[in-house]
Amino acid sequence: MRKQNLVAVDLFCGIGGLTYGFKKAGIDVVAGIDSDESCKYAYEINNSAKFICKDISDVTGKEINKLYPRGSIRILVGCAPCQTFSQHTQKNRNRNKDERWFLLYQFLRIVKETKPDIISMENVPQLKNYSIFKDFVNGLKEEKYSVFFDIINSADYGIPQSRKRLVLLASKFSKIKLIDFKNNDKHTVRDAIGNLPKIRCGECDKSDSLHRSSKLNTLNMKRIRKSKPGGTWLDWDKDLRLRCHKKKRGLSYKSVYGRMSWDKPSPTITTEFYSYGTGRFGHPSQNRAISLREGALLQTFPINYKFIPDGEIPSFTEMGRHIGNAVPVKLGKVIGKSIKNHIKENQYE
Repeated sequence: MRKQNLVAVDLFCGIGGLTYGFKKAGIDVVAGIDSDESCKYAYEINNSAKFICKDISDVTGKEINKLYPRGSIRILVGCAPCQTFSQHTQKNRNRNKDERWFLLYQFLRIVKETKPDIISMENVPQLKNYSIFKDFVNGLKEEKYSVFFDIINSADYGIPQSRKRLVLLASKFSKIKLIDFKNNDKHTVRDAIGNLPKIRCGECDKSDSLHRSSKLNTLNMKRIRKSKPGGTWLDWDKDLRLRCHKKKRGLSYKSVYGRMSWDKPSPTITTEFYSYGTGRFGHPSQNRAISLREGALLQTFPINYKFIPDGEIPSFTEMGRHIGNAVPVKLGKVIGKSIKNHIKENQYE
């Protein structure tokens, strides 16, 4: 008797970007697992799925297998925290002491204990350069999975953000790959946030508690007024430049304190996208950093996605972490559709 329903469990689920994308693709996600309790509200209320707050090192394959309905095609997905592999920490000599370094081995352990039919993993491109990724791929092959991985730019898949990611798919059935969904008409910052009400720095839109921007001091207000969309700090008067800009190393970080361009995809949304000084996170035309809502929209969360209970004031630090760490919803949908197409090709639906 053929298996019918596709059911996924999402490891390192965060607030549910990947889960929501999978659901949009028509795949049922029964549970998400994450060690950050603060993600529980957004994950459960938007996805109608169970949030399990647990360190991945303490999760067993037996626990996960109990979550899948009998007779389902079992999918295991996850995006292990990526900061330790990113280019910002590649030169950090202490990264091997970061416990997150070993989370991919825990993912592989769970795969071996669970033996799901399909696996998906998403992470930063730099992961490909490390032995831990080779061990992960070889471990999957030893378990008789057909493995595909590629480095893609989210902007090529209808996402208004230039976000390069390593996407891996693995299947017990046959060869699997990401669908050819590349969109020549790239979605832009204007497409994503152009219709939002204007707000000033440090202000919040009265009808949307998430559409709020962080405050800027007097010096940064002078800097952003001199900043051009897509430009650099070289556009500023010399007395506005930082001391580090005058050093040779400072020339490598021209996008810091920059403005986004209306008619291009945004830069990668990080966990500190709400801060003008941490990247090209200045609004294209208003003198402020982008708001929490704008960051969420650039991550392709729908406008009705609930991040906090009604009446609660969002924390920039917490919301920045939740939104910046998420898999863009539309990328999750692309991955989900790729899995559905693969199952259809193998005539399991």
